[in-house]
Amino acid sequence: MEGCVKTFLEKKGYHINTRAAEIIQICDDWYANRRIKGFHDRRTIQGVEYELSRLNFAKRCCSDDANLCEVLEINAGAGEQAEAVNTLLSDNQFNTQYRRQLEKTSADGTVACYVRLDHRAVLYDDGMVRGGRVRLNYVEADCFIPLTVENDIVTEAAFSGSSLQKGKKQTTLVLFTLDEQGTYFSETHVFDDLGHELKEMEAVLQLGDVKPFAVMRNAEVNNLDDMEGFGLPKLWNAIPMLKAIDLCYNVLYSDLDKAEKILLVNELLCEFGKDGRPALTPEQKKLFVLLGEKLPKDKELIQEYNPDIRIDQITKAFELALSILSMSFGYGTKKYSFENGQITTATEYIGERQDQMQELNRQRQEAIRYIQDICRAVMWFSNTFNGTGYDLETEILVDFDDSYITDKETELERKRNDALSFDIPQLLIWYLMDAYSLTEDEAAAIVAAKQEAEERQDAEEETED
Repeated sequence: MEGCVKTFLEKKGYHINTRAAEIIQICDDWYANRRIKGFHDRRTIQGVEYELSRLNFAKRCCSDDANLCEVLEINAGAGEQAEAVNTLLSDNQFNTQYRRQLEKTSADGTVACYVRLDHRAVLYDDGMVRGGRVRLNYVEADCFIPLTVENDIVTEAAFSGSSLQKGKKQTTLVLFTLDEQGTYFSETHVFDDLGHELKEMEAVLQLGDVKPFAVMRNAEVNNLDDMEGFGLPKLWNAIPMLKAIDLCYNVLYSDLDKAEKILLVNELLCEFGKDGRPALTPEQKKLFVLLGEKLPKDKELIQEYNPDIRIDQITKAFELALSILSMSFGYGTKKYSFENGQITTATEYIGERQDQMQELNRQRQEAIRYIQDICRAVMWFSNTFNGTGYDLETEILVDFDDSYITDKETELERKRNDALSFDIPQLLIWYLMDAYSLTEDEAAAIVAAKQEAEERQDAEEETED
């Protein structure tokens, strides 16, 4: 959060939660694979400074979480209304941004989105605003400030963001507040690169009773103090194991880096230069090449040193760290684990253990509410400022992509068995569509041809009888 934003809100009487900001920043550092001071900075026993390698498993965890909540389809009503809402979402790159926000929800616990009008909106003499395209602004946790929270629901909030204007930094702050009648007001303030407010760009707009923003949080109960309005960052509890995994990797890397075979030669076989360094003469080098290890058997003259790679011990340490990391993400102890020399990921494991779907289902409910709030706000803005007549009370359905958590082969086999067991042509059509990527018309034509062939065969058999 920019200092000018914090100062402005405090002057208006709002309290800024610095504790939540600290937790979010720490988690975001791990997600972004930044160097963690005090951990990745190390010294050898000789006092030589070096930096630990970073495996960035935090990003992998958050990405796997996001895969399990991918949206397949949003249906905001019927007919033209549903198509118009999907077009508007597409124009605002919703699918791409939503996928990114899913990852950030796991990392930082909270993401948000608010609706606005672009620069084409016009303020008329009667004080009304008309026109302008409806746009979505996607906000990360560090730019989201909950102002009022009732029953764990954020009813008033502020959003900040920075951009470049003519090469200079510009910060925008948008507040959404309620009056006593339950009407929302939008308040926009802009600050220059020095933190001074640009008064000529200040704008206040009366909205309606539909919340113009939406917040998506981690569905897990936030047990951290001083984080009202924010979700629990999953990475916060996983940081100890993320450190352990980086340490395990660095131990493995160190062993591999030092695993080159070393020949130890007694100084009796060497001559020393002016700098005091030992060296072999050309004749002695030839002797090594010709005789190899068949030099005098006295081990004091020549020895071979092959450093050990502690693969078994390192693997066991990795397994323990991965198991504890798995538990912290809510999918049991096998979200990540070594099995037959391979790492089993969350998507593979959850398909085998459906009892671990509870965590996923809770997060999907949170995602559904988030998407529904966005769709209703979008329709309200379109109705109010663009003159459309969308039904805000329509049921908004969200269909998720289950391809990550279902066994396609098992599902296909079940459909095949049902098609063979029940004499229902439609079941056979559905099976052919899934098994051979056919359209419904193509599958129906195959089924019809099969039925016609069977009927001709039955007729011929009756004629013969």
